[in-house]
Amino acid sequence: MSDYPAFKFRIYFDADTMLGPGKADLLQGILETGSIAAAGRRMGMSYKRAWYLVDTLNHYFSEPLVHSAKGGKAGGGASLTPTGHLVLNAYRRMEANVAHAIRDDVTYLETLIASAPRNGEQSGPGEAPEPSATSLKRAGSEP
Repeated sequence: MSDYPAFKFRIYFDADTMLGPGKADLLQGILETGSIAAAGRRMGMSYKRAWYLVDTLNHYFSEPLVHSAKGGKAGGGASLTPTGHLVLNAYRRMEANVAHAIRDDVTYLETLIASAPRNGEQSGPGEAPEPSATSLKRAGSEP
């Protein structure tokens, strides 16, 4: 199964702070592994980068999203706080809603791509189908 077409959903809270697939995947990884370092490694991310992203999230929201305990004899680890769970769940829900909302338009765009010339081929006769009335209304145009 192909990973394409794909989209990336990001929420910009201000010019310097956003929540997108990388931070959501990091939170998901912390939830699943119980470790900031392990979550970062799964994503090919350095420990320092993973900690920086967690610190950014913890300071941006009204309550921290991740609780961490230092290593040593007790072992350390990390977990999502209740707010962390709420933020991750809300992001995943919005991501799914956006994917559902754009599904018809993405399918339409794929028909245009499939009929486009490839590797220097000449385009043949025929036209791509028109978008559905539903997709046009969603885009703010009427058929």
